[in-house]
Order: sequence, then structure tokens, then C-alpha cells
Amino acid sequence: METVEARVLHRPTPASGYLPEGPRALGPGRLSWITIQSGAKATHGALHVLTSARGENRTWKLPGRPGFAYATNREGLFLIGMERSVVLYDTMASRSTDVVTRIDGHTTGTIVNDAAMCSAGLVFGCKDTEFREHKAGLWFLRRRDLRVFELRRDQLCSNGKVLREMRDGRFELFNIDTPTRVVTRHELDPETGQLSEATVAIDLHDQPGVPDGMVLVPGSDEVVIAMFHPEPAPYGRALQCSLRTGKVTREFRTPGATQVTCPAWLQTQHGAQLVLTTATENLSRDQLAGQPNAGCLFVAPAPLVIVPEGAFWAV
Repeated sequence: METVEARVLHRPTPASGYLPEGPRALGPGRLSWITIQSGAKATHGALHVLTSARGENRTWKLPGRPGFAYATNREGLFLIGMERSVVLYDTMASRSTDVVTRIDGHTTGTIVNDAAMCSAGLVFGCKDTEFREHKAGLWFLRRRDLRVFELRRDQLCSNGKVLREMRDGRFELFNIDTPTRVVTRHELDPETGQLSEATVAIDLHDQPGVPDGMVLVPGSDEVVIAMFHPEPAPYGRALQCSLRTGKVTREFRTPGATQVTCPAWLQTQHGAQLVLTTATENLSRDQLAGQPNAGCLFVAPAPLVIVPEGAFWAV
């Protein structure tokens, strides 16, 4: 198995590095990312836009805790899942407009988490903020009419997702509910908003840590999965895995940061690269001393990967 060492791309402030997730390419050398919350008891997070060549990072404090953010076809406007809503956030005016509200209305104590976009719309999940009950929802927001379908209500911490279109207009959904330590495969019918029963595509029970974010390797049957590992170790890991066999084929390492949260592809002046976010969440002062790069964004070379254009939500 090949191993690839990543290097630090960006070192955020302590608040921004508490729980970074959701990197998305905006174009060559430019990406957005989010801070879900700025501290253990914080009730707000932030949206960031990083230009890698200049090392420039712009930040917008958000009025709640975001789970995902996608740029739209309008400059400065982002589609963001925040708390129990999906909103359009205008960075020029620092103002949000509701698109969908009352997400997870069947229960309490959950907030929106990770998402994946496709031509038919957006699949996003929620998490129980106490990490105790499998009660959070998995949802599909249909693009053409903004109708929302409840797909499941049994997630504990719904994280990485990949959507691939099938020949009959349906979509394959690969989904991670982090504590289960597996990647499940479903089929989504965007016309009816129905989801097939789960089958296991990748079993990660024998790996240290738990799976978090996930991204498809373009043009392949493989994904890269961020592994969140709170225990002491010299490096964190993201695993490139086959969706056909479930086998690990490559390991990306983040020195001095074991809690890897999300991966994304980025085209840069150095070629295609894999971006990895890491977190300081729940680390004590002594643990942080042993993980000097926790909370940083990393990049690693990604040979033979052709990075697609950034995914934009049309408004």
C-alpha cells in the first residue's frame, strides 16, 4: 500500500481550527471551508474562503453552526446547511435567507451536518449533538422544485457522502454514519424521493479511528475517507478505498494532527492536490502539545487525478 505525506497548507486561528470541515474547490487554487463551531460550547461557526497561492483566508462569522457550504452561481452567495435549516448566505451583506426550515422536525437535539451534491439536488444528513441516539435524519433536497424528502431518521452522526448518477436517472448514494464505521450503499430515486435499503460497501472496523468526510476519486471506483482518531499518534490518516472491493489502496498522512475530518480535491499551481481538514475538538492542552498541527488544513500530491470544476448550486 502506498503512503503519501501531506504538508500544512493553512494554519487557522484557534477558534477557526476547533472543528474545520467541508472543503470545496471554488476554482484553481481557491476553496471554501467551514468551522462548525468555534469552541466546545460555541453556538456559532464560520465560513472561510482560502486562496492557496497567496495564503489569503477570508472569514465570515455565521449566526449558527454550519454543517456544509456550497458556492452558488452568484458571486459571494453560498448554500449553507446551518442548525436545522438550509439557507442562502450572502457574504457581501452578511445576511442569510431561508431555503428550507424545520429540518428534523420529528425530534430534538440535532443539527445539519455533511452533504453531497448531484445534478438532481443535494443529500444531507444531521447529527445528534450529544452523540447518544440514532435519531437524526438523512434528507434529499430536490433542485428543480426545492422539495425536501426525508430518506432516513436513524443517523447518529451523518458524515461523508458521495453521489453518482446511474443510467436510469437514479443515483448511487454512498453514506457514512460515523459510529457505524462502515460506508453504506443505497440507490436514490429523485422522482419519488425514495432510498433503497443499505448494503455495506466498505467496512472500516479494523482501522484506528472512525470515518468522517469522504470524496470520490474522479473517474474511478475509489473514494478517500478522512479518519477521525482522537488517540495519541504521530500522524492522522485519510484512506483511499475501493468501492468495489472495500480494500484500502493508499494512505494519506497528516503529521501532528490525528483528527482528520474531511477531504477535497483542488487544482493548484503544483498540480492536483488532496486537501484535508483536521480538528482540535476535545483535545486537552497536553494533547495539543503533542499534536502541533491539529486544526490545520493540509495538502498532499494527488498523481493522475483530474480535478473537476467546482460544484455550484444554481439560484
